[in-house]
Amino acid sequence: MLAKELISDEVPPLKITDNGIRALKWMEEFRVSHLPVVKGTEFIGLLSDTDLLDLNSVKQNIANLKINLSKAFVFENQHVFEVLKIISAQHLSVIPVLDEKKKYKGVVTARRLMQIIADMPFVNEPGAIIMLEMNDHDYSMAQIAQIVEGNDAKILSAYITARYEQGKIEVTLKVNKEDLSGIIQTLNRYNYTIKASFQQSSFEEDIKRRFDSFMNYLNV
Repeated sequence: MLAKELISDEVPPLKITDNGIRALKWMEEFRVSHLPVVKGTEFIGLLSDTDLLDLNSVKQNIANLKINLSKAFVFENQHVFEVLKIISAQHLSVIPVLDEKKKYKGVVTARRLMQIIADMPFVNEPGAIIMLEMNDHDYSMAQIAQIVEGNDAKILSAYITARYEQGKIEVTLKVNKEDLSGIIQTLNRYNYTIKASFQQSSFEEDIKRRFDSFMNYLNV
């Protein structure tokens, strides 16, 4: 899924002729803490509520405000995971989407992005989760996949977290089998360190709690 498929029609951009009062009103109305500023189809920058609240006056037009607007954006053909990475790294409630000519196309909201990810097949498909830890030089997805498939299961998704300073990596797998006993026994025989494992029901409950907590945060 690409950024252009995630664009929300609910959140309008600000014009440089709009003032800070309108910006704060729209942020409250649309439950976001950032809004894009445009001049026609040109993306000027991303305005945050903290930028405005630090000012002595919000009655001036945005063009006249002494604010260094964030230039954070994504291109319309970037993958959803790249969008998620930028929103998360910069703690944004929305991210502007531009075309290849850097013309403004719309925004992706953090709320919609989380809903899209929560609805993805690798999250919703039945199965279980295994978290492995290993030395960086011992990592082999081919071997891990062989072990999983040798126990009549398939890997639905895999996520790797590197801890370079320790020379370690964590591999999180979702497999299409809820009974992990055979897979775990084989992994142990191959001296893999299993940090954790989750049946689908407990994992879904944890994800739901985290998602609900995040959505409540966005609604504050």
